[in-house]
Amino acid sequence: MNRTEEIVVGVAAVIWNAAGEVLLIRRTKEPGIGQWSLPGGKMERGETLHQALLREVREETGLEVEILGLAGVAEITGDVGVHYVLIDYGVRVISGIAEAASDAADATWFAYRDIAALPLWSETHRIIAESARLHMGIGG
Repeated sequence: MNRTEEIVVGVAAVIWNAAGEVLLIRRTKEPGIGQWSLPGGKMERGETLHQALLREVREETGLEVEILGLAGVAEITGDVGVHYVLIDYGVRVISGIAEAASDAADATWFAYRDIAALPLWSETHRIIAESARLHMGIGG
């Protein structure tokens, strides 16, 4: 790690609906601008992880969710000049209609079986699969 890199803690959500679909957003900011990703973002000073997660989901998708549990942790380092530590949770929708807002250009529900074919960051694939296993009883 470059010792001059800023370290940023972020949160993201694998959002499940009643049909077992996952909500992905198309990013409008780096890292990964224009790519499908999990809704989430940076923690703000004074927030807990759960508060940051609920705020980010609400801001990017308009949804209110219930946290099911930790899905995993991912990191982005290297050329971006920032070392991102991303703490990912599985959540389920409790109210609202998914709409792209804030940092999202699009918000779309995908059937879990279709996620593997999407051109996502490998860590996003891993986190979704882990949430499916832990929170939805899908996979092995």
